[in-house]
Amino acid sequence: MPKAKTKAATGNIYAVVGSDESEVKRVAAELATRLMPPGAGDFGMEVIDGATDNAEQAAARIRSTIEALQTLPFFGGSKLVWLKNANFLGDDQKARSTTVQSALEELSDLVAANLGPDVIFLISATEVDKRRSFYKSLVKRADMQIFDRLDSSRSGWEEEATEIVRGRAKKRDLQFDDDALDLFVLLTGGDTRQIDNELEKIDIFLGSSTGILPVGQAGVSPAERPAAKMATGPTAGTAVPRVGVDLVRELVPLSRSGVIFELGSALAEGDLQLALTLVRRLLDQRESAIGILLVAILPTIRNLLLAKDLMERHRLTRPHAPFQFISAINRLPTEATEHLPRKKDGSINAYPLGIAAQQAHRFETKQLIEGMQACLQANLQLVTTQLDHELILTEVVVKLLGCPQKS
Repeated sequence: MPKAKTKAATGNIYAVVGSDESEVKRVAAELATRLMPPGAGDFGMEVIDGATDNAEQAAARIRSTIEALQTLPFFGGSKLVWLKNANFLGDDQKARSTTVQSALEELSDLVAANLGPDVIFLISATEVDKRRSFYKSLVKRADMQIFDRLDSSRSGWEEEATEIVRGRAKKRDLQFDDDALDLFVLLTGGDTRQIDNELEKIDIFLGSSTGILPVGQAGVSPAERPAAKMATGPTAGTAVPRVGVDLVRELVPLSRSGVIFELGSALAEGDLQLALTLVRRLLDQRESAIGILLVAILPTIRNLLLAKDLMERHRLTRPHAPFQFISAINRLPTEATEHLPRKKDGSINAYPLGIAAQQAHRFETKQLIEGMQACLQANLQLVTTQLDHELILTEVVVKLLGCPQKS
């Protein structure tokens, strides 16, 4: 799951906010269903649409919310007021408007004065500005859940995204091969909406909402399911499809980050022809040659070299999955890991090293050192000469993979 922070409620006020729009909407809808007064029917919930086009409209919706909160429930009892999908709590021109800020101050004062036992207030919003006084007021008084989108440019995001995918795939009874899971994570980039969409697509393709199929049914024979390996189930008549890397490649769109990941995988697996094809594809997509070098090629070679050095120096075995190597790294003494790349929080960025450790046996240490030197030379050529960029990158790839690879 995305990071969620929940504060203890000081009253009947609830907030679901964050930059992960898909998750905010899902959680808020589930919470609204739970908070709805039992037996209240249509009069038990009043929804104010917070998706507005301009400042005047936003201020009007805020005042409608205030009015709803101040109006006693019909026929007694209690009611839920839901300010839904508010888009005026961020830092854009609309949110900074004096009319919007004035209306939010009125709403904040009402919330601070307590709403009484008969009214429940729920607000859901994306792109909130945490510096604003209204947000700070919510933090103090609301039971708040925060769902922020994973930042795929931040080191170590893959580990969090993998857990999200693993959990949601489990709910659908989908089982991924390790390499297929790694590829799926990179292609979806931690975006929960895309993760759900692509998992649903795979689930439908496999022909069952549960992923457990009678052998030979669902309109497609097991032999015709690309990369859906049939693992024997508890009885001879059933089988559990396993999602393989070929199926992920076939069904999940190949984004820019996906092509970069595939290039890194091709280099690590020693597939010269595929690596050259992907370099050409990235250049055709108008990616800069220096970007391809620094984002895909160099990190792959560096991680392979670091992983191989750790394995040789500390006698670490080749892992079957990245997390096995992460556990092994965490058991090493501090002086053995001081040189490893770090995340923003200072912890080791071990996930890419775990992936590299699975393929490092294919290369000699000298070969990887020469690959790093080739990257340095290519960097200098790209910024100081007019040589053809594809030629420069091709030379790096060939220098690394030109020698016969180990199996």
